[in-house]
Amino acid sequence: MNQVGHGLSQTLPTRELLPVGRTNNPIPILIFAVAALALRAGDLAEGSKQDTSWHIPSRPLTAPAGASDVLREMIMGMSAPDVAAIRGRVPRDAAQWKALVASRDADMAANAAALAGALEVSVERDSIDGVVVRRVTPDNVDPKHEDRVFLHLHGGAYVLNGGDAGKVEAVVIAHRTRIRVISIDYRMPPDDPFPAAVDDVVTVYRRLLRGRAATSIAMGGTSAGGGLTLAATHKLIELGLDVPGALFAGSPWADLTKTGDTHFINEGIDHVLGTYNGVLEAAARLYAGERDLKDPLISPVYGDFRGFPPMYLVTGTRDLFLSDTARTHRKLRTAGVVAELNVYEGMSHGDYLFVLEAPESHEVFGELSAFLLRHLR
Repeated sequence: MNQVGHGLSQTLPTRELLPVGRTNNPIPILIFAVAALALRAGDLAEGSKQDTSWHIPSRPLTAPAGASDVLREMIMGMSAPDVAAIRGRVPRDAAQWKALVASRDADMAANAAALAGALEVSVERDSIDGVVVRRVTPDNVDPKHEDRVFLHLHGGAYVLNGGDAGKVEAVVIAHRTRIRVISIDYRMPPDDPFPAAVDDVVTVYRRLLRGRAATSIAMGGTSAGGGLTLAATHKLIELGLDVPGALFAGSPWADLTKTGDTHFINEGIDHVLGTYNGVLEAAARLYAGERDLKDPLISPVYGDFRGFPPMYLVTGTRDLFLSDTARTHRKLRTAGVVAELNVYEGMSHGDYLFVLEAPESHEVFGELSAFLLRHLR
């Protein structure tokens, strides 16, 4: 969500956070624990409820000094996200959703076409077993990737970036990693809620397995594309199929509920998403339909990550989905999976796709390129 304005700092509103803390001195911990238990016992006896939130006062937020000059200048050219306005722009029915999608996707499709031309990447519309895809090919495929392919899943909260609008990231991946990309134009609500998107990914993946080894396939995307990558991998394991050789999840929307800590901490700070309460929350419920939002094929962080292939994850300190990414990384590591977590100073959600000239963006895709070369076979 684009913001307009200028300023060196932003004033953050008062907010509430759940308490967390740490100290190296065991004596205060013991004293605090005893006192807390005594107070809690008194509360229970009186039948009262204690407010456990932290009330954080308003304070200015300057542009991140540790970020690159390019990223800093971009942030300084924006005003803080208007959380109240975002919450008030929620489509109320299918017609309003389709109008929102049409207006957003038209601009994104134009940007994608211009980007493909500038980066000398060819894009061809195709169909694989009834699923529409875009074949995105760089002008100079890396010889090491000659027999490999990247299966791309676009972002857009499971409702946006259909058609040509969904190929921006695919173009960047093809150009910067020099690998052929197949970007899946998966079905989305309001017409096609879950499990249509997962089913489309599985359909295309099954077809690819007929002509190549799973270890020659990478799969990934940003935001909903990262979440769908995780969910689809859960489904592939459930079906007993060989998993891809490597996965990429950029700021994955791994939990469609408002659970992660940074959904609260970075609310009004992430200049791309702004807040969960608004279009994001409505999109989550539209996508899930009648299903539980914590279904692992909808919110994959709640699934079992045993058997996952190596994964490369990216997020930033101002990303609303930083917690989604961190929690996913911990689930992967606990399951014994090779997982690389890269956190960039000052980046909001998917900034590496919005400021392609920034050093952070070049590092993200440079790291991805190296990751693919290490793990694809």
